[in-house]
Amino acid sequence: MIRLLGPIFAGLLGLAFGSFLNVCLSRWPEGESVVQPRSHCRHCGHTLAWWENVPLASWLLLRGRCRSCRAEIGWRYPLVELAVGALWAAVAWQSYGALFPLEFAAGMMIFMWTMVALAALDAEYFWLPNAITLPGIALGFLLWLIQSERARSTTHVSSDLFQALTPSGERLLSIVGAAAVIILIRWLYWLVRRREGIGLGDAKLMALLAAWLGLPGALLALAIGAILGSAAALVTLALPGLRRGSASWAATMLPLGTFLCLGGMVSALWGHAIIEAYLHWAGI
Repeated sequence: MIRLLGPIFAGLLGLAFGSFLNVCLSRWPEGESVVQPRSHCRHCGHTLAWWENVPLASWLLLRGRCRSCRAEIGWRYPLVELAVGALWAAVAWQSYGALFPLEFAAGMMIFMWTMVALAALDAEYFWLPNAITLPGIALGFLLWLIQSERARSTTHVSSDLFQALTPSGERLLSIVGAAAVIILIRWLYWLVRRREGIGLGDAKLMALLAAWLGLPGALLALAIGAILGSAAALVTLALPGLRRGSASWAATMLPLGTFLCLGGMVSALWGHAIIEAYLHWAGI
């Protein structure tokens, strides 16, 4: 019973931070402040009362429409709140086990919040802002470095300076290597199609994933993202109405960053188990 209290509290806190994320997702693309003015309807300007701003519950109570002008409140709002709440609860649950130490859980919650933010921005605007990806890379590497130093302090530390610097050097190489994978795919796509198919924002996102999850975790996220993206492409091909104003399915743009973020969420929570199961199946 005690173990349930942490995930429940984390889930409720995640709903609140998901609600704040919705404000950011609505205002960042417009260059607006996320502090002022108060939360309001994007159609009629109606300032929301406190009970209209309760995460998830208000959307259900209002049946997805503004109380003043009856304009539709998109599905993105409850989905983002629910996603952050569920992911934070999952991180809190795993923090009681061996996967996430308690001191690392807060960092993983930041990572999950970032993944949801980037997934939503890329899905809606095809935008992976540097203001999120670049600080995310630095923060992920910094938190990993702190965890690595703490782990090394409890074990035998080699007096060889080169050996002492190797872990951080490997992590930096992983970050660069993960970004290079996307850049290589981007270059090969240009050679074949003579047009840009993958943005540099996706390369920075891969670097962010490697900073937080390591190169194996980032590559797993890429594999999962590729599978999800392929499935989405097949659905788009079968349902022409889903295409964004393009007459040709081959010219239809898909948000690769969104699929990479989904893969990153799965990799962060269950990546070790998935990789170990694959290595066991492959006999490696």
